[in-house]
Amino acid sequence: MRFVNRKSSDKSTNRPVRLNAGTHQYDRQFPGKQSSGYRERKTIGSKIVEANARLTASIAVVLLVLLALEGLTLLRIASAIQLHVFIGMVLLPLVALKIISVSYRFFKYYTGHTGFQKKGPPVMILRVLGPFIIVLSVVLLVSGLALLFAPLSMRNELLFIHKASFVLWFLAMTVHVLGHLAETLKFAPKDYYAKTRKQLQGAGLRQWTIAACLAIGILLGALMLPRAGAYFPAYFHQQASKVHLHK
Repeated sequence: MRFVNRKSSDKSTNRPVRLNAGTHQYDRQFPGKQSSGYRERKTIGSKIVEANARLTASIAVVLLVLLALEGLTLLRIASAIQLHVFIGMVLLPLVALKIISVSYRFFKYYTGHTGFQKKGPPVMILRVLGPFIIVLSVVLLVSGLALLFAPLSMRNELLFIHKASFVLWFLAMTVHVLGHLAETLKFAPKDYYAKTRKQLQGAGLRQWTIAACLAIGILLGALMLPRAGAYFPAYFHQQASKVHLHK
């Protein structure tokens, strides 16, 4: 509840006018001025937008490093299968966190959040690619995980899905990374430099959230190592059996 002074017609007395803090009545009565409540909401809204941008950019940097390492394992997949699977498991919770982060921005923008609408959406091609990248990422990771558990009879089909989704995902991600590169470079370091870290609350929470996802991924990777080590011996045994039967 707030009170403002308004002079009466005889200019001899000041009569308090009661205003509703939950409305924009002040702004309607005094055009050109903004109530403190409105300014506070606007500030909070812009902070939410930047917090989301910092989190998304920080996750993106970690993902880029891990994906580059994952790509290197493809050069010698037979000998690096355990590392390939381990990194894939580390990626799982981080990709899930990135999907949540970008979906939050999407939801806020299309439900009329002032801060996100003021920032605006990505360019059209990135908006179109976004849902496809999410679907391809899920298919790529789930098919890779399924390869570790599926019976040998299904491995050829799953391997085809895994490889095909990777090719499509790689093409889409190349455009996605280049399109968001400037924003990522702008916001990713802000939670780690002392000066910019203090400008926005929640830096520690954002960092610990990413660290927790990494820890969960490392645990998943460690649990999957025995299965990864047994993947190629079982596959080669299956292929040798097929050759023997054809003879």
